[in-house]
Amino acid sequence: MKISAVKVSALLPIALSCSIAASELVYTPVNPGFGGDPLNSGYLLGVANAINDYTPDGEDLGFEEQSALDRLASSLESRLISQLLADVGSGNTGQLETDDFFLNIVDDNGSLLIQIVDKATGESTEISVSGLNPNN
Repeated sequence: MKISAVKVSALLPIALSCSIAASELVYTPVNPGFGGDPLNSGYLLGVANAINDYTPDGEDLGFEEQSALDRLASSLESRLISQLLADVGSGNTGQLETDDFFLNIVDDNGSLLIQIVDKATGESTEISVSGLNPNN
């Protein structure tokens, strides 16, 4: 088969005048379970809540409801311990007794010694911090 020059010359301007465009294909998931549109977060949260059968118990997480008196006692206890530690800087020592433990604080020549004794078990813990006196 011989293609004539007339046919080629007639088709060549038509082929050159057509523009061809291409771009890369980008996959966008439609199913919100696989990502997709960020506006589908409500759907994903709903599915997560539907399959979540965990119900937290306040006692397991330590979120017991405290009475106003318990909160006041805890606040005063914290304040007393803070004041006792602040007084050690001026050379004072002290002891604090709470419902659960004894707390002894001693300033030993620039070294801080804290003794904590659990009333229920009698277990004792000592914390020693040295180098508090800059002259040593």
